[in-house]
Amino acid sequence: MSKKLMICAATLGVALLSGCASVPMESAEKNQEFKAFPAPPENQAGLYIFRDSALGPILKKTVKIDNKVVGETAMNTYFYRVVSPGQHVLATESEFSDNTINLNAEAGKNYYVRQYIKFGVFVGGANLTEVSEAEGQKGVGSTELAR
Repeated sequence: MSKKLMICAATLGVALLSGCASVPMESAEKNQEFKAFPAPPENQAGLYIFRDSALGPILKKTVKIDNKVVGETAMNTYFYRVVSPGQHVLATESEFSDNTINLNAEAGKNYYVRQYIKFGVFVGGANLTEVSEAEGQKGVGSTELAR
């Protein structure tokens, strides 16, 4: 590997592991309300999308539900949204194109999706994975509600 390429890779690594991005945050009251994990409204499903990884603290990554932007995540943030039952496509901004997962939401249930940062060629990317209720509640518990 050339010296120039090694320097670029090292610089990218330092940038991904230092500094912190910030995003608009909700009130402490609303944060606590959703951390109680209430049942979603009748005939709806609840969706928590959280980012609890320390990797890539300077990166903000867009999250979408059915091609509509929810917002940008930063380290240790989460979103809560109510969705209708049925199929939904969740997407997150990555290096070259969005990474997506499908979610089949059932009324009356809460769902938990972790967004995680991964190394890329030029900039860190992101991906999504659905997690269990226990893992999701633990992840949301260690994060704060973004707007």
